[in-house]
Amino acid sequence: MSNERKVAIITGASQGIGAGVVKTYRELGYAVVANSRNIAASEDNEVVTVAGDISDPVIAAKIVETAEDRFGRIDTLINNAGIFISKPFHEYSAEDFENVLRVNVAGFFHITQRVIPLMLRQGRGHIVQITTGLVHQALAGVPSGLATLTKGGLDSVTRGLAIEYAKQGIRVNAIAPGIIKTPMHAPEHFEFFEGLHPMGRMGEVENISDAVRYLELADFVTGETLNVDGGQHAGRW
Repeated sequence: MSNERKVAIITGASQGIGAGVVKTYRELGYAVVANSRNIAASEDNEVVTVAGDISDPVIAAKIVETAEDRFGRIDTLINNAGIFISKPFHEYSAEDFENVLRVNVAGFFHITQRVIPLMLRQGRGHIVQITTGLVHQALAGVPSGLATLTKGGLDSVTRGLAIEYAKQGIRVNAIAPGIIKTPMHAPEHFEFFEGLHPMGRMGEVENISDAVRYLELADFVTGETLNVDGGQHAGRW
């Protein structure tokens, strides 16, 4: 295969937002290396799957090595894998803390640190974090301390890395979703979730995919967090 084909790595790619983003990058003509803990092999020859826990440095290294060995380059990294546990802050357990920190922060750290040197050699690259609208606007009735602690860190580091690597051709952006209709949300809760958005509805996977597509094509945009949250970030309503 020609190493001119652009390549995207997508974590948390087995369902929901991640699966939608895989579809988007295939539509853009990218080859994809897709990771999730239990992801199955793909029937698409241009999509290679790597199963495993993204918080494990060995798995992170395997994902990057797979992209290099199969396609010869890495153009985009989508840090989508994440855990959300909603509890009053004083009720979080040490295990909750370790699990959320491990996936949301260590998972981001291990693979992003391995991808950047390749992008530096290429003189270009794009890194996108999927965070949450809660990092900009807390919601009454939705305890989210561990989400804001960890995803808030990703929101901040997005701007830091954007400045750090801007002159080396690497763009770094983020998307902050509202509550999206995915298999992680039971339909019986949809009415409640809809009421948490000023627009009165939940988001669709395609809304996030469209935002990813925009950021991929917007080559003068870096350090941006794009809110795709039905207006949640705008304030009280």
